[in-house]
Amino acid sequence: MRHFGEGEEAKVCLDIMQRTGAHIELSLAKDQGLSIMVTGKLDSVMKARKEIVARLQTQASATVAIPKEHHRFVIGKNGEKLQELELKTATKIAIPRPDDPSANIRITGTKEGIEKARHEILLISAEQDKRAVERLSLEKAFHPFIAGAHNRLVQELSQETGARISIPPPSLPKDEIVITGEKEAVALAVNRIRAIYDDKKRKTTTISVEVKKSQHKYIIGPKGNTLQEILEATGVSVEMPPLDSGSETIILRGEPDKLGPALTQVYAKAKSVMVVEVTAPAWLHRFIIGKKGQNIGRITQQLPRVHIEFTDGEERISLEGPTEEVEQAQAQIQEIIKDLVSLVRMDYTEVIIDQRFHRHLIGKNGANINRIKEQYKVSVRIPQDSERSGLVRIEGDPKGVQLARRELIEMVQRMENERTKDLIVEQKFHRTIIGQKGEKIKEVRDKFPEVIINFPDPSQKSDIVQLRGPKNEVEKCAKFLQKIIADLIENSFSLSVPIFKQFHKNIIGKGGANIKKIREETNTKIDLPTENSNSEMIVITGKKSNCEAARDRILAIQRELANIRETEVTIPAKLHNSLIGSKGCLVRSIMEDCGGVHIHFPSEGSGSDKVTIRGPAGEVEKAKKQLLQLAEEKQVNNFTAELQAKPEYHKFLIGRGGANIRRVRDRTGARIIFPSPDDTEQELITIVGKEEAVRQAQKELESLVKNLDDVVEDSMVVDVRHHRHFVCRRGQVLRELAEEYGGVAVSFPRTGANSQRVTLKGAKDCVEAAKKRIQEIIEDLESQVSVEVAIPQRYHRAVMGPKGCRIQHITREHEVQIKFPERDDSAAGQDAPPQENGEVSPEAEFVPRKGDIITISGREEKCELAKAALLALVPITEDVEVSYELHRYIIGQKGSGIRKMMEEYEVNIWVPQPEKQLDVIKVTGLAANVERAKQGLLERVKELQAEQEDRALRSFKVTMSVDPKFHPKIIGRKGAVISQIRKDHDVCVVYFDLIVISGYERNVEEARQAIQQLVAELQEMVSQDVHLDPRTHARIIGARGKAIRKLMEEFKVDIRFPQPGSDEPDKVTVTGLPETVDNAIDHLLNLEEEYMLSVTETETLAAYMKPPSHDSSGGAAKGFVVRDAPWNAAGNKAPDMSSAEDFPTFGTGVAPKQASAWGPKKF
Repeated sequence: MRHFGEGEEAKVCLDIMQRTGAHIELSLAKDQGLSIMVTGKLDSVMKARKEIVARLQTQASATVAIPKEHHRFVIGKNGEKLQELELKTATKIAIPRPDDPSANIRITGTKEGIEKARHEILLISAEQDKRAVERLSLEKAFHPFIAGAHNRLVQELSQETGARISIPPPSLPKDEIVITGEKEAVALAVNRIRAIYDDKKRKTTTISVEVKKSQHKYIIGPKGNTLQEILEATGVSVEMPPLDSGSETIILRGEPDKLGPALTQVYAKAKSVMVVEVTAPAWLHRFIIGKKGQNIGRITQQLPRVHIEFTDGEERISLEGPTEEVEQAQAQIQEIIKDLVSLVRMDYTEVIIDQRFHRHLIGKNGANINRIKEQYKVSVRIPQDSERSGLVRIEGDPKGVQLARRELIEMVQRMENERTKDLIVEQKFHRTIIGQKGEKIKEVRDKFPEVIINFPDPSQKSDIVQLRGPKNEVEKCAKFLQKIIADLIENSFSLSVPIFKQFHKNIIGKGGANIKKIREETNTKIDLPTENSNSEMIVITGKKSNCEAARDRILAIQRELANIRETEVTIPAKLHNSLIGSKGCLVRSIMEDCGGVHIHFPSEGSGSDKVTIRGPAGEVEKAKKQLLQLAEEKQVNNFTAELQAKPEYHKFLIGRGGANIRRVRDRTGARIIFPSPDDTEQELITIVGKEEAVRQAQKELESLVKNLDDVVEDSMVVDVRHHRHFVCRRGQVLRELAEEYGGVAVSFPRTGANSQRVTLKGAKDCVEAAKKRIQEIIEDLESQVSVEVAIPQRYHRAVMGPKGCRIQHITREHEVQIKFPERDDSAAGQDAPPQENGEVSPEAEFVPRKGDIITISGREEKCELAKAALLALVPITEDVEVSYELHRYIIGQKGSGIRKMMEEYEVNIWVPQPEKQLDVIKVTGLAANVERAKQGLLERVKELQAEQEDRALRSFKVTMSVDPKFHPKIIGRKGAVISQIRKDHDVCVVYFDLIVISGYERNVEEARQAIQQLVAELQEMVSQDVHLDPRTHARIIGARGKAIRKLMEEFKVDIRFPQPGSDEPDKVTVTGLPETVDNAIDHLLNLEEEYMLSVTETETLAAYMKPPSHDSSGGAAKGFVVRDAPWNAAGNKAPDMSSAEDFPTFGTGVAPKQASAWGPKKF
């Protein structure tokens, strides 16, 4: 029986949901009826509804016949109407093609949908039936009479009849006029149009005239307006030949008495505009135009309808416009030319210049040649490339011609003396030198504008950058670029650091914090391999010193995280290359042998003998021993031989677990190195050691390889029931056999063949070894047992490990198969323990269920080993005694503390709910991890307890009462004094009415004594007032209070000056110890006396400089008074200083300054 939601309907609905974006819900009623709910956007719902009906409901079809001309109204513009109709009715509507004579429209869908669609189509057709379409074929020549001048007549007809009249435009060679609308309106319009046509056909006649083709455009006018004007004025239609035809014949059609006036108008229009060309040397054009177009501007202002066009490089000027005005303009221009020729003596010269320099003479967008033309007032003609000529002609004023000629020759000589230099720059630096959007190279070009810098196209893979320009500039530019390249090379030093893969995440840090910090502080680029890559190399790029600093920091992180040991071995530098081997094969084989240690040789040419070995302690010693042994061998007798063998033979030569190759090594003492997967030479086997040992090993290996090259075919019997084991999983076992035994081909009979014979083909030794291995596998299969292991289902994921890696390791190591049960969600829900802190709490007891049983298949002894390995992977739970009060500190802010511990130790930590107030924390995970986590947790508890004790010691408090008047002194300027007390004694001081000191008891006591001592000093202090002249205050205080602060520090007193507007502006208060106050006051009085001398001198000088005041009240005059002066005598008066008569000026007079209404000017 098929369950609901598993059948075709569910698949169809899923497909519709994906295609339309709507959401579809299916429900099955008791009567077995299927209900479908569609939700979503209206558009999506309509599309989904249509598809559901089309694909799930029983489909029917019907046809509806409507007139063929109505089909287009059903389709609508761009098919929109048809789509809307199909969505609305959930049907498929098929309309016959225009070339199909059938008028039947086919509708497919549900019965209800078909009825709806049929009704809608008939409605559209009925609506169109009320309308009529009439097509009249009338001669094109009579269309202008029906349309009327400016289409006025046809518009009037449309308004009167209500029909729409469509007349094809003159450019369209079509006779058909289409009339659409209501039937009566169309019939009336047709009658009116036919009447006009018949009348004009009967009354009109034609005449033909020949008019120059160039004049036709003036008869037509802009947008055909002139033809419409002639039709309106005379009632005559003018038929023009197409502009692209060569005909010059114009036909006039109209009533005989109207043809004469129409012909007159046609000739008038044709002659209304004329085109004339005036010949003038090209060099004269700019003189004819005049400065800023003055000369030509006068003509165009006087004759605005004349268009004057100068053609650059040609000796002609075109004039176009009304005949009379063109003739006037022509006369004026010819007069200007005549005057210019008589005034200006024209000269020309010709220079032969190599064609390769022409484009440089012209410059970018003609910049160079236009500058020469403008500067020397000449015309320069440079031949086109197609002319293959080097003759350059210069015309104009004799002096200008000579100067232009000289400059062109100089430019050519400069280009001939140009030097081209090639710089070798690695292509990888090109993009950096050019910069983003060419910004950097633009700076270089601006610095050396005469040098052209050409970079090769990226596709050419070229390193040559070409510089061209004056020799000195090219050399300077080359040096500048070489400096840039040197900087780039220095900053592109690269260093590869081998770091064990498991530590890469720690080097990156949380959110990339560690790697970002190293990059910023060392100013380097650090690239790590991708997660799925097998590479352990971290690449550092930048300056050498920076790269080395970054490398040291990365290695330091690795050393902190693991028991990584680093040792140095002294090996003569001359042996380094031979120890590394061809493409690193020798040193790589040692690294692989010794658990992936990293061996680093110094760079070639450094002269250093130090070789660094880094890795786990035991493996480092092993690698050191092998490296020294190999170095000793190299020193004694450094002999190497090479052997070619097919890659598929390598595994067989090595043998299972390296057994075969080990035997050869033990017998001969030679070292045999096979190529790694990354090597290009996959067939090359290298043998290293003493010559005798190498020769013997080579002989043995060649014998083995020769035997492998002799292909034989053999067979063996394998029970049919075991065939499946070999061919399942896409023949994985057979592939492994082929890889291990020199590519031997093993063929099993086809399924159902009922044969037990298995064929093996390959080298004789390989075939024998493969047969032996197959026999071992069969023995394993026959002695196979199944062992069940009960592990709670919730631990299965942990046992499997990430992507099943732990299980894969056990199956490979113990040669067993492990099968996990199907997940039992219902059982999992029943026995799922409560969760706290986001982690599963451990169970009290375990009752095995079906979903908990894991089956192991294989040899009995191997199954037992695999079982033990599986059980070792089952998480255990242990309790750790931790005081309830410390739980929240262990959890940390937002669970950060506990999360960090779980990540570090790879365990689950369960903390009970706060309301339970339990003093226990449960740790779940692998036994080793749980033990580490317990130790870490207990260490954390010790830290927290120590912190608690420290907090208790720091909570000692003392309260002091100090007179509030001393509070400002205790606080100090901007809190300086109290902050210093806090810092010196490591205490917290809070002051309100009382001063509260908290911290360690000893520190609190010392702080209290310090404050008491400060208060005692303050109590001993006295305040004295001293009266100082206010005019000296500013001098005593100094700029920004600098002088008074220095004085207060020197005498250890506080000095307060009165506020502005004080009743006693001269009172200054000095506070401090009695003896210091007295000393400070004496010093202030001395300063006052000193400053008063300066103040008195300044005021006296100011009094002399001050102008005499004019007291209008008649008081006593101040200053000097002049009496009995000549101008005070009778009949005399003082001269008027502002009078030009009393004080005449020499040269240009200076107008008296006028006072501004806005006051004096401010500069």
